[in-house]
Amino acid sequence: MASEKETGTAFDFGLFKRVFSFTRPYKKTFWLVASVAIFLAAFSVFTPFLVKWVINDALPSKDLDLLILLVWLMLAALIGQVVLQLTFNYYANLLGESVIKDLRVQLYQKMMGFKMTYFDNSSIGVLVTRAVADMQRIGEIFSQGFFVIVSDLLKMVAAAVAMLVFNWRLALIVFAILPIILVATRLFQKAMKIAFIEVRAQVSNLNSFVQERLTGMKIVQLFNREEIEKEKFRLINEKHQNAWLKTVWYNSIFFPIAEMSYSIGIGLVVYFGVIQNLTKEGFNDVGTIVAFFFLMDLLFRPLRQIADKFNTLQMGMVAANRVFKILDTDSRIVDSGKVAKDSMEGNIEFKDVRFEYVEGEEVLHGISFDVKAGETIAIVGTTGAGKSTIINLLNRFYEISSGTILIDGVDIREYQLQSLRSHIAVVLQDVFLFADTIAHNISLKDKEVTKESIENAAKQIGVHEFISQLPGSFEYNVKERGTMLSSGQRQLIAFLRAYVSNPSILVLDEATSSVDTYSEQLIQEATNKITEGRTSIIIAHRLATIKKADKILVMDAGKIVESGTHKELLEHGGYYNALYEAQFMEEEVA
Repeated sequence: MASEKETGTAFDFGLFKRVFSFTRPYKKTFWLVASVAIFLAAFSVFTPFLVKWVINDALPSKDLDLLILLVWLMLAALIGQVVLQLTFNYYANLLGESVIKDLRVQLYQKMMGFKMTYFDNSSIGVLVTRAVADMQRIGEIFSQGFFVIVSDLLKMVAAAVAMLVFNWRLALIVFAILPIILVATRLFQKAMKIAFIEVRAQVSNLNSFVQERLTGMKIVQLFNREEIEKEKFRLINEKHQNAWLKTVWYNSIFFPIAEMSYSIGIGLVVYFGVIQNLTKEGFNDVGTIVAFFFLMDLLFRPLRQIADKFNTLQMGMVAANRVFKILDTDSRIVDSGKVAKDSMEGNIEFKDVRFEYVEGEEVLHGISFDVKAGETIAIVGTTGAGKSTIINLLNRFYEISSGTILIDGVDIREYQLQSLRSHIAVVLQDVFLFADTIAHNISLKDKEVTKESIENAAKQIGVHEFISQLPGSFEYNVKERGTMLSSGQRQLIAFLRAYVSNPSILVLDEATSSVDTYSEQLIQEATNKITEGRTSIIIAHRLATIKKADKILVMDAGKIVESGTHKELLEHGGYYNALYEAQFMEEEVA
């Protein structure tokens, strides 16, 4: 549902001022466009003066020299208008594109600093709409909205003044018609603003739906949901269509009223102009009547179009309001730490850490453990026990509710965020790869990571052979989310990416839970290599892969219920032993 700020009919000058604050780096362009708008208004009324002189002076007197001069002046006025219009259009668009370039960068930087909670609760499709479609609408405030409106208003003022100079009685007749269009324009503007708010909302819904379904297309097809999803899409698309049809309906009402008013004005000017010619002996001012046709076009045409331009301005303002809401969102990890280290030993300590994703629903209940530098610990437990949450907190993707997390004896909140995360590498179960080459997915385009170092690292952890067999080797494009690779191959790439970063702390989150036996063997060899000599935390589903861990933490319902080595926990005969035996029986049955 749109906010009061969006649905209110009053123009939001505070928002307007904020949008225009982004033009400050481009003051020269701004004032150039404003100046050209003034000259355009002046040139627009020059032609009617020339037409009047041709009809009233040059033709009756048959003064060929004067006629030629006036024709050349008309040509010069026309060329001047063309040059000014081209300049106006180019630099108004340049200003708009410059503003949205800066604003889009600011928005993207803002989103990159958000907590994971923000993305957990936000639609990716809506955020994409804000960063792309809404940005273009903001650009149109400058290229098709504000400056065009100002230019049109100046032309109207110039035309009105020229009418009063030519014939004030005819001018008053024309001005008497203006209230009709003004009232219609105001009502049109109010209706269109509400309609455009609905349009933007439906565009966001449509983008979100399409993005989510395309991403999950495999699930849609596996469960034969095509017809159901098609019907859902039809309904959403119908709402989108209906929102746009409202704007079409309002346009269909407004523009005929504007055209009718213009036609009535022409008829009245002709009627009363002819009467003036008939009732005043010797009065011959046909040129003024013809000039009025030109001036009325300058007065009524911008007035008809100004409503449309104001709608463009309103749509841009609605889009700006939505974008600024994201920019004003306070959902970031506070990066106030001062500690920045070139290297870490890797000592980790959790002290009575409590955490909740949703307020009042605690998922970690006073977790405490420590890991010495170079040790490998494993965390096991059923789904939802809180294993991955520990990793998220270690990287400060979320802020803890209470307690302390220390690395090398320093509270992680005291570290600069970039410094902290640069020393921790994570290999997730669901590996994310960009639509790029393997080399770029490993280096993430870090110029300090050379191709030679990537190849050497691949040989060291035993994945060079499989990459070399791919077309193009390290230059092989894995496409979006790495769809050209198997899940096991994606895991190996993730291991190599982690190894190349040379972290002090390595986290493996369910890294072997969904791979084939051959890939698992390669991953196990890679694990042994990259965990060597560094602090490692392994979240494991297959308990057989963590037998060599220095310590195993067993979690259940957000608490650590057991800890010890593999042998100690089996001898204890508790929760871990039950998990191990249950998994062993499953493998035996399989």
